[in-house]
Amino acid sequence: MIQLKAVNKYFGKFQALKDINLAIAAKEIIVICGPSGSGKSTLIRCINGLERQYSGTIKTQAKIGMCFQQFNLFPHLTVLQNCTLSLITMHKLSKLRSEELARKYLARVKILDQQYKYPAQLSGGQQQRLAIARSLTIDPQIMLFDEPTSALDPEMIREVLEIIVDLANEGMTIVCVTHEMRFARSIADRILFMDQGEIIEQASPEQFFANPTTNRAKLFLSNIMVADNNRFI
Repeated sequence: MIQLKAVNKYFGKFQALKDINLAIAAKEIIVICGPSGSGKSTLIRCINGLERQYSGTIKTQAKIGMCFQQFNLFPHLTVLQNCTLSLITMHKLSKLRSEELARKYLARVKILDQQYKYPAQLSGGQQQRLAIARSLTIDPQIMLFDEPTSALDPEMIREVLEIIVDLANEGMTIVCVTHEMRFARSIADRILFMDQGEIIEQASPEQFFANPTTNRAKLFLSNIMVADNNRFI
């Protein structure tokens, strides 16, 4: 579904990605973790074409949807209008068909009853569910999530993660950047650990959490355990 070969990315003189090689199969669930500034978000933004790599190749064989940390909703549009805007303007669907699709996915993420409200009238969890519904309206085969719970209060995190779990159970190919290690351990087929623009370790969740092979990954997990009070174990 996704293949990256020798991908490098620079911002000025700073090298954000260093010779990334990665293949992701259909229906595979990939979780990317690592310290801040390690290149995680840059990697998935390159996969989605929001950033252009400096060198190397990226090939995708399916339609991609993406959800961001800060939701990226239009504050002057209703929930329904946020979902229909791209369908009408970019995909040239009728208003009737666009609203039909929007309502289908708003119901899917359990906020159909909020369709005439504006984003500011929603909780953080509802705003992220709206962002997910908006991405699903284009019928993607791959979903990218860039720290989808980082802007949420702790009590709102679970409802968003449950939607991602449901998508995974339905066979969606998912690439998710997250610091939610308990979630990563439960859902991932493969965990990629990044540091300083490189994928320095990739393994099954069982292997990664029980026996990371690099000292950097061991330190990262140790710090996460302290910060989370061991809640992912």
